[in-house]
Amino acid sequence: MVGTKTQGITRRGLLGAFAATALTAAPTYSKAAGFLRGGGDVRRISMFSGRTGERIDTIYWIEGEYIAEALNEVNRFMRDWRNGETIGIDTRTIDIMAASHRLLEATNPYMMLSGYRSPQTNAMLRRKNSGVARNSLHMRGQAADLRIQGHSVAQISRAASSCQAGGVGRYSGSNFVHMDCGQVRIWGR
Repeated sequence: MVGTKTQGITRRGLLGAFAATALTAAPTYSKAAGFLRGGGDVRRISMFSGRTGERIDTIYWIEGEYIAEALNEVNRFMRDWRNGETIGIDTRTIDIMAASHRLLEATNPYMMLSGYRSPQTNAMLRRKNSGVARNSLHMRGQAADLRIQGHSVAQISRAASSCQAGGVGRYSGSNFVHMDCGQVRIWGR
Protein backbone atom coordinates (compact mmCIF):
# COMPACT_ATOMS: atom_id res chain seq x y z
CA MET A 1 0.00 0.00 0.00
CA VAL A 2 1.37 3.28 -1.03
CA GLY A 3 1.52 5.80 1.76
CA THR A 4 -1.14 8.48 1.53
CA LYS A 5 -0.96 11.77 3.19
CA THR A 6 -4.31 12.88 4.51
CA GLN A 7 -4.94 16.57 4.50
CA GLY A 8 -7.82 17.35 6.75
CA ILE A 9 -8.97 19.97 9.15
CA THR A 10 -8.62 19.20 12.79
CA ARG A 11 -11.41 19.99 15.22
CA ARG A 12 -9.20 22.65 16.81
CA GLY A 13 -8.48 24.21 13.41
CA LEU A 14 -12.17 24.24 12.51
CA LEU A 15 -13.10 25.86 15.83
CA GLY A 16 -10.36 28.45 15.35
CA ALA A 17 -11.61 29.29 11.86
CA PHE A 18 -15.18 29.58 13.15
CA ALA A 19 -14.10 31.82 16.04
CA ALA A 20 -12.16 34.11 13.68
CA THR A 21 -15.15 34.36 11.35
CA ALA A 22 -17.54 35.08 14.22
CA LEU A 23 -15.22 37.74 15.58
CA THR A 24 -14.89 39.36 12.17
CA ALA A 25 -18.65 39.34 11.64
CA ALA A 26 -19.51 40.69 15.09
CA PRO A 27 -20.87 44.23 15.09
CA THR A 28 -18.30 46.70 16.34
CA TYR A 29 -18.10 50.45 16.23
CA SER A 30 -15.31 50.21 13.66
CA LYS A 31 -17.68 48.38 11.32
CA ALA A 32 -20.52 50.92 11.64
CA ALA A 33 -20.19 52.12 8.05
CA GLY A 34 -20.96 48.57 6.90
CA PHE A 35 -24.36 48.85 8.50
CA LEU A 36 -25.06 51.85 6.31
CA ARG A 37 -23.76 50.26 3.11
CA GLY A 38 -25.36 46.86 2.71
CA GLY A 39 -24.46 45.62 6.17
CA GLY A 40 -27.70 43.72 6.44
CA ASP A 41 -30.68 42.63 4.44
CA VAL A 42 -33.16 44.42 6.69
CA ARG A 43 -33.18 47.81 8.36
CA ARG A 44 -35.63 48.59 11.13
CA ILE A 45 -36.45 51.67 13.17
CA SER A 46 -38.25 51.55 16.51
CA MET A 47 -39.29 54.72 18.37
CA PHE A 48 -41.89 56.21 20.63
CA SER A 49 -42.87 59.81 21.28
CA GLY A 50 -43.56 61.01 24.79
CA ARG A 51 -45.15 64.11 23.24
CA THR A 52 -47.84 62.29 21.22
CA GLY A 53 -47.89 58.85 22.85
CA GLU A 54 -47.33 57.27 19.43
CA ARG A 55 -45.04 54.33 18.67
CA ILE A 56 -43.45 53.08 15.50
CA ASP A 57 -41.61 49.84 14.87
CA THR A 58 -41.14 49.30 11.18
CA ILE A 59 -38.85 47.68 8.67
CA TYR A 60 -38.12 50.46 6.18
CA TRP A 61 -35.45 48.83 3.98
CA ILE A 62 -35.16 45.29 2.61
CA GLU A 63 -32.36 43.96 0.42
CA GLY A 64 -31.25 47.33 -0.91
CA GLU A 65 -34.67 48.88 -1.36
CA TYR A 66 -36.42 51.48 0.77
CA ILE A 67 -40.08 50.74 1.42
CA ALA A 68 -42.17 53.81 0.51
CA GLU A 69 -45.06 52.99 2.86
CA ALA A 70 -42.70 52.54 5.80
CA LEU A 71 -40.91 55.82 5.02
CA ASN A 72 -44.30 57.56 4.94
CA GLU A 73 -44.96 56.16 8.43
CA VAL A 74 -41.60 57.48 9.61
CA ASN A 75 -42.33 60.91 8.07
CA ARG A 76 -45.68 61.06 9.85
CA PHE A 77 -44.19 59.88 13.15
CA MET A 78 -41.31 62.39 13.03
CA ARG A 79 -43.59 65.33 12.18
CA ASP A 80 -43.54 68.65 14.00
CA TRP A 81 -45.89 67.65 16.81
CA ARG A 82 -46.67 71.28 17.63
CA ASN A 83 -48.44 72.00 14.32
CA GLY A 84 -48.70 68.61 12.57
CA GLU A 85 -46.48 69.58 9.60
CA THR A 86 -44.58 66.76 7.92
CA ILE A 87 -41.60 66.60 5.61
CA GLY A 88 -39.75 63.73 3.95
CA ILE A 89 -37.19 62.62 6.53
CA ASP A 90 -33.81 62.12 4.89
CA THR A 91 -33.16 58.38 4.66
CA ARG A 92 -29.52 58.98 5.60
CA THR A 93 -30.67 60.20 9.02
CA ILE A 94 -32.93 57.18 9.44
CA ASP A 95 -30.01 54.92 8.47
CA ILE A 96 -27.74 56.54 11.06
CA MET A 97 -30.40 56.10 13.72
CA ALA A 98 -30.99 52.45 12.77
CA ALA A 99 -27.26 51.66 12.57
CA SER A 100 -26.62 53.25 15.97
CA HIS A 101 -29.50 51.32 17.53
CA ARG A 102 -28.17 48.09 16.03
CA LEU A 103 -24.61 48.78 17.20
CA LEU A 104 -25.88 49.32 20.73
CA GLU A 105 -27.75 46.02 20.51
CA ALA A 106 -30.57 47.99 22.12
CA THR A 107 -33.81 46.22 22.92
CA ASN A 108 -35.67 49.38 23.92
CA PRO A 109 -36.93 51.75 21.22
CA TYR A 110 -35.65 55.28 20.84
CA MET A 111 -37.57 57.98 22.63
CA MET A 112 -37.78 60.75 20.04
CA LEU A 113 -37.69 64.23 21.50
CA SER A 114 -37.52 66.11 18.22
CA GLY A 115 -37.61 65.13 14.58
CA TYR A 116 -38.81 67.56 11.92
CA ARG A 117 -39.27 71.15 13.05
CA SER A 118 -41.13 73.69 10.98
CA PRO A 119 -39.40 77.06 10.58
CA GLN A 120 -42.00 78.58 12.94
CA THR A 121 -41.28 75.99 15.65
CA ASN A 122 -37.53 76.39 15.20
CA ALA A 123 -37.82 80.19 15.53
CA MET A 124 -39.91 79.81 18.70
CA LEU A 125 -37.36 77.39 20.20
CA ARG A 126 -34.50 79.78 19.29
CA ARG A 127 -36.21 82.56 21.24
CA LYS A 128 -36.31 80.28 24.30
CA ASN A 129 -32.93 78.55 23.97
CA SER A 130 -29.69 79.92 22.55
CA GLY A 131 -28.54 76.38 21.67
CA VAL A 132 -31.04 76.03 18.81
CA ALA A 133 -29.40 76.63 15.42
CA ARG A 134 -30.91 79.24 13.10
CA ASN A 135 -30.55 76.89 10.11
CA SER A 136 -31.16 73.69 12.03
CA LEU A 137 -31.09 70.47 10.04
CA HIS A 138 -34.31 69.58 11.88
CA MET A 139 -36.05 72.00 9.47
CA ARG A 140 -34.87 69.91 6.50
CA GLY A 141 -35.85 66.55 7.98
CA GLN A 142 -32.19 65.69 8.42
CA ALA A 143 -31.92 65.48 12.23
CA ALA A 144 -33.38 63.85 15.31
CA ASP A 145 -32.92 64.24 19.06
CA LEU A 146 -33.10 60.85 20.77
CA ARG A 147 -32.52 58.84 23.91
CA ILE A 148 -32.77 55.14 24.74
CA GLN A 149 -33.72 53.81 28.15
CA GLY A 150 -30.83 51.79 29.53
CA HIS A 151 -28.16 53.58 27.44
CA SER A 152 -26.19 56.66 28.39
CA VAL A 153 -25.64 59.72 26.24
CA ALA A 154 -21.99 58.66 25.97
CA GLN A 155 -22.91 55.18 24.69
CA ILE A 156 -25.44 56.46 22.15
CA SER A 157 -23.18 59.23 20.89
CA ARG A 158 -20.24 56.81 20.54
CA ALA A 159 -22.39 54.50 18.41
CA ALA A 160 -23.68 57.36 16.25
CA SER A 161 -20.18 58.87 15.89
CA SER A 162 -18.77 55.55 14.74
CA CYS A 163 -21.04 55.70 11.69
CA GLN A 164 -18.96 58.64 10.43
CA ALA A 165 -22.01 59.76 8.49
CA GLY A 166 -23.11 63.04 10.08
CA GLY A 167 -23.21 65.26 13.12
CA VAL A 168 -23.55 63.98 16.67
CA GLY A 169 -24.36 66.29 19.55
CA ARG A 170 -24.12 65.15 23.18
CA TYR A 171 -26.55 66.82 25.56
CA SER A 172 -25.82 65.05 28.83
CA GLY A 173 -27.63 67.65 30.95
CA SER A 174 -30.85 67.04 29.02
CA ASN A 175 -30.14 63.32 28.46
CA PHE A 176 -30.36 63.14 24.68
CA VAL A 177 -28.22 62.75 21.58
CA HIS A 178 -28.67 64.75 18.39
CA MET A 179 -28.02 62.79 15.17
CA ASP A 180 -28.00 64.30 11.71
CA CYS A 181 -26.80 63.52 8.19
CA GLY A 182 -24.92 66.79 7.74
CA GLN A 183 -21.17 67.24 7.97
CA VAL A 184 -19.33 64.78 10.19
CA ARG A 185 -18.75 66.55 13.50
CA ILE A 186 -19.14 66.01 17.23
CA TRP A 187 -20.01 68.51 19.93
CA GLY A 188 -21.23 68.66 23.51
CA ARG A 189 -20.38 66.62 26.56
